[in-house]
Amino acid sequence: MATAQLTASSIKVPAARNFTPSFEGLRPSSVKFASFGVGGGISQRRFPGLVVKAATAVAPKYTTIKPLGDRVLVKIKTVEEKTDGGILLPTTAQTKPQAGEVVAVGEGKSIGKTKLEIGVKTGTQVVYSKYAGTELEFNGSNHLILKEDDIVGILETDEIKDLKPLNDRVFIKVVEAEEKTAGGLLLTEASKEKPSIGTVIAVGPGPLDEEGNRKPLAIAPGNTVLYSKYAGNDFKGSDGTNYIALRASDVMAVLS
Repeated sequence: MATAQLTASSIKVPAARNFTPSFEGLRPSSVKFASFGVGGGISQRRFPGLVVKAATAVAPKYTTIKPLGDRVLVKIKTVEEKTDGGILLPTTAQTKPQAGEVVAVGEGKSIGKTKLEIGVKTGTQVVYSKYAGTELEFNGSNHLILKEDDIVGILETDEIKDLKPLNDRVFIKVVEAEEKTAGGLLLTEASKEKPSIGTVIAVGPGPLDEEGNRKPLAIAPGNTVLYSKYAGNDFKGSDGTNYIALRASDVMAVLS
């Protein structure tokens, strides 16, 4: 069998003395991304920055959304873009909304043989868990579709201190963080221990049992309680007071 030997001397490489790589004209702004339209066509567009939107966009041809089961559709309150002093906030510093208006509700759910309707009505201002539900972009506004149990409470005024908790939620006024160590050293904001003690302001009607009846909570307004440090939703009142809303199961002890 004939064999062929390949040696370095048998390979001719063109002289590279005239090869000068040039990257002139290559700019970050010249990078193009393909965008897909509804009709399947591809167009080339320039993007100064990559922005990812978590909300699901609902096409304009759909004019209504009807939640199913124990789900609720909430129109999200607009994010504050400025401080009270008029300073413009960057996107990273804007507080994620935790409040909105109920615009549609499902038919409710069944527990055993008991049929339970949704406990909130359309038009009600509510506060919900920060990371609950699915965001929707609908009719030019941001909405959230979530389960009724993810609604923390009802806002009957513009003041968070007046929050009316639902189900097994407990609303607590947080004690102020210690300003100094036991030795008298002044603490900075970053080094202050996050408080986990507070006074109960209001409690919900309690969770539902297997027959659909409410079980009253063992915690009452006025109790000083110790709660899990990283549970619940934090809020700040207009006067700077800190509050937290959490489930009764996250309260570990009553102090006296």
